[in-house]
Amino acid sequence: MVIKTESDVTPAVVAAMQQTSDPRAREILVALVKHIHAFVREVRLTEAEFREATAILNEIGQLQTDSHNEFVLMSGSLGVSSLVCLLNNGDKGQTETSQSLLGPFWRLNSPRVENGGTIIRSDTPGTPLFVHARVIDREGRPIAGAEVDVWHASPVGLYENQDPDQAEMNLRGKFLTDADGRFWFRTVKMVGYPIPVDGVVGRMLKAQGRHPYRPAHLHALIFRQGYKTLISQVFDPSDPHIASDVQFGVTAALTGDFVRHDEPHPTDRDIEGEWYSLDYTYVMEPGEAVLPRPPIK
Repeated sequence: MVIKTESDVTPAVVAAMQQTSDPRAREILVALVKHIHAFVREVRLTEAEFREATAILNEIGQLQTDSHNEFVLMSGSLGVSSLVCLLNNGDKGQTETSQSLLGPFWRLNSPRVENGGTIIRSDTPGTPLFVHARVIDREGRPIAGAEVDVWHASPVGLYENQDPDQAEMNLRGKFLTDADGRFWFRTVKMVGYPIPVDGVVGRMLKAQGRHPYRPAHLHALIFRQGYKTLISQVFDPSDPHIASDVQFGVTAALTGDFVRHDEPHPTDRDIEGEWYSLDYTYVMEPGEAVLPRPPIK
């Protein structure tokens, strides 16, 4: 087609996309073109703004390193990651789900830890936290033999790959659920933290007058054949940013009960002063067990 006016552009590009042989790829590309073109028309995008937009996309890609993923941060900060998650889980968005965002800090090959062990691998001052969790299916039956990868930020708000003062794989561990679908471990209570703001995402948040904070949370990735891999976060409702997560990841189903205790711990006599407990149940859905691509190494 020879383009005569701006109204000819979209039909011409859609016709080209229609030649895509794969049906799903064709559906996505046709819809993508229609929405992008509609967006350009709605905002009357200028040539200068278009050049700036392409420069920003290039910069986002250039910011990718072994320990940082700017695209994941941007997707979360725009609410896209949360929307995709909720549309694809909980009966396609109809019911609550334990599924959540992977986030930019999951790593492969966390060390194996026996139930009841600790994921603290270096001097990490903080309030003790004892996690007792259960993994079940949608009918409430326990899922035994599931691999549970857990990780979280330290009490100073940094993951170990961001912090040279923490040991390799500190506050990370992989557990195996028992016959009752349970796993349990000791760690330190995590805190909320700001996402990295030295790149494109930081500039966007500043322009919008938004804070960069995520409320305190515990990550888990649960793998078991016969079930869709469960990626989850459990949030502390007492965190001051619980209702304004910069990544839009907090849901009612992902809010945990971090209980404070002031009495001596029943088994760990070395604990002096307050400690916390978290009891949580993860619900897995049937599906394909596939590990996601790690956002960092």
